[in-house]
Amino acid sequence: MPATLYYDRDVDLSPIEERLVAIIGYGSQAHAHAQNLRDSGLNVVVGLREGSASRPKAEQAGLRVTTVEEATREADVVMLLIPDEAQPEVYARSIAPHLRPGQALAFGHGFNIHFGRITPPAGIDVFLVAPKGPGHMLRRLYADGSGMPGIFAVAQDATGGARALALAYARGIGCTRAGVLETTFREETETDLFGEQSVLCGGVTHLIQAGFETLVEAGYQPEIAYFETLHEVKLIVDLIYEKGFAGMRHSISNTAEFGDYVTGPRIITDETKATMKDVLADIQQGRFAERFVADAEAGFPFMQEQRRKMRGHLLEQVGAELRAKMPFIEKRELEV
Repeated sequence: MPATLYYDRDVDLSPIEERLVAIIGYGSQAHAHAQNLRDSGLNVVVGLREGSASRPKAEQAGLRVTTVEEATREADVVMLLIPDEAQPEVYARSIAPHLRPGQALAFGHGFNIHFGRITPPAGIDVFLVAPKGPGHMLRRLYADGSGMPGIFAVAQDATGGARALALAYARGIGCTRAGVLETTFREETETDLFGEQSVLCGGVTHLIQAGFETLVEAGYQPEIAYFETLHEVKLIVDLIYEKGFAGMRHSISNTAEFGDYVTGPRIITDETKATMKDVLADIQQGRFAERFVADAEAGFPFMQEQRRKMRGHLLEQVGAELRAKMPFIEKRELEV
């Protein structure tokens, strides 16, 4: 049976209309949630730690800002949108002591609930609403009059209205303009981590890098290698996004399509899929979460080293030079 997508016409905004929503944080996702909710006519306050560099940005956007503690005390819905690794400490110190029965605690990702790093008390609703894309695009699409698809889930329904509240929240940030799908915290967390690691981020970036290095090491110009292995990725992905695999293959040359069928299975082999299953098992059994939390608690030495290495990679250097000469690429600064 096909999954049900919920749109604006299916969702009543009233469960959230008379409530105050506290957005905790003001990063990529948080700034988009706060501004979209506000522009949907809802009551919003932003909760930030004392001395946060984000406070002027939120205030310049016309949002009321207070401390995390005060925002939690005032609000009816508390949406926690700071980085996953920082959430347990902030929750324990600044949110948990101020929660009251009947409130709702919400998340943009199920990581800390699913892996037991945050355990909300009985008597409050717990839900998630996860737009399927970066926060900057969530805001941009909303402002343009469209929306980003999303998913929602309820982990604890203390009031009997958690599901309706989650859907209303999804409508408030514009996700029901494009459609939202119901899931569970477990499914959202595990599939999100798997998609990021094996396809969207880890898979795509390492495939591009390996292709670039193969061409350069064979003596081809780095600029040509960049165009062939990175620049054109967007064009192909756009076709897949709009028309699926069949539509993309209809639009490319017969030579490219034949090469797709012949060479794709040589790159993505049965061994690759077996490795993907191992990756999924690491996620399901909590091993990835343990490794991520350990690196975070140590100050991210592993991740900082990977960032340093990539900044010095020829692919990044050539790409920056070429993109600067492309007037068709909008030089838009990230909003936050």
